Amino acid sequence: MKVYFLGTGTSQGIPVIGSRHSVCLSTDSKDKRLRVSIWIHWDEYSYIIDCGPDFRQQMLISNCQKIDGILYTHEHSDHTAGLDDIRPFNFKQGALPIYAHERVLANLKKRFEYVFETENRYPGAPSITAIEVKTDEAFAIGNKLAIPIHVMHGNLQVFGYRIDDFAYLTDVKTIDEIEIQKLKGVRILVVNALREEPHHSHFNLEEALNFIALIQPEKAYLTHISHIFGFHEDIQKKLPKNVFVAYDTLEITI
Repeated sequence: MKVYFLGTGTSQGIPVIGSRHSVCLSTDSKDKRLRVSIWIHWDEYSYIIDCGPDFRQQMLISNCQKIDGILYTHEHSDHTAGLDDIRPFNFKQGALPIYAHERVLANLKKRFEYVFETENRYPGAPSITAIEVKTDEAFAIGNKLAIPIHVMHGNLQVFGYRIDDFAYLTDVKTIDEIEIQKLKGVRILVVNALREEPHHSHFNLEEALNFIALIQPEKAYLTHISHIFGFHEDIQKKLPKNVFVAYDTLEITI
């Protein structure tokens, strides 16, 4: 199974529009971050976790040719705003399954009413099959199981996902012990680390490193990076040997 980082930035991306911050002006490609998302593929199967406003650009950069479904973590725009751009996959494959919490599906239906319309559909509108994800209920994606991990993004519930020995968690601030137990034995962990300073709804670096130490994966990757965190290379120097700053286009093999 391969995991390709489509985007590793926070909600504004890096560079931030109009910013003169030194990280936004960096010429290092690893400091240029699209909105956070990953592409997981193995054998003939291919899935995306989150479909944000940079989805079209990410698909072109990654040369992704097929998607079997989209797993959503939560409804914030930086994780969902690219839904309309699934249309080229619809034209080749038909309706695309999307997996999300009931609340997230309701939010998408409100924002993308034309996608969910069953009568008088606009020709060429995106076509989806909505599948509800429930806490404590694993579900099949291809020939594997995805295990939802219930975490809190401030006061908002968010799903992370474990697939085999890999787990992906973004926009985490707190997580209950019962959910931590679902992550035991994970070899590769991806988790958000927004910046060094505390934040009301995201792990900062200290919290992310403490969480990684608790889970004890073989390797961990930080994502959902803010420009005020600093330059990619400077962040990496601060990290333990088994913790890495993810960057756009990075691909790892599980």
